[in-house]
Amino acid sequence: MSDKPDIAVDFYYKVRAALTGQMSRDAKRREKNSRQNSKPFDAGRAPKKVGESLDNLIKTFGWQGKVAEGDLFANWKEIVGDRVAQNSYPEDFSKGVLLIRCKSTAWATQLRQMTGDILVKIKERTPDLEVKEIKVIGPTAPSFKRGLRSVPGRGPRDTFG
Repeated sequence: MSDKPDIAVDFYYKVRAALTGQMSRDAKRREKNSRQNSKPFDAGRAPKKVGESLDNLIKTFGWQGKVAEGDLFANWKEIVGDRVAQNSYPEDFSKGVLLIRCKSTAWATQLRQMTGDILVKIKERTPDLEVKEIKVIGPTAPSFKRGLRSVPGRGPRDTFG
C-alpha cells in the first residue's frame, strides 16, 4: 500500500462532515478529549436541518455555479415566458457562453434580437451564474449518412476520375 491518503475516503469524510456534522475518528477523539464534561443539550449537539447541510455541502465543494446552471435549465419557462420556452431551450453552458437551440430559424432570429433582455433576466434570476454571451442556433438539418437513402462507399467522389 502507498502512504498517499485515499481521495475517495477523504471525500467521503468531508461530505459526511458537511451533511451531518460528523467528523473523522481522529478528529472525534481529539474533540472528545478536549471536552470531557459534555451535556446532552450543549451547543453543537442539536440535529442539523437538511437545508443547512446542503448549503454547507454546496459551499464546501464550490458547486454554486452548477446549481445555478441547473436552476436556469429547470426554470427556463419562468425566465423567458411560456411562448418563447415552447419554441426554445437552453442546450449547453460552458465557459460563460449559453447555447440556446430554437425549433425554427424564425425563432432563432427573434431570440437573437432578444439576447440583451434574456441576459438581464438571467442575471437577475441566477446571479451566481456568470453568463457572458448568449449564442442562439436554429434546428439542425437531417443527415443522410445513415438510413434508407445512404449508399456505402465514398459517394459522388468515386465517379469523377
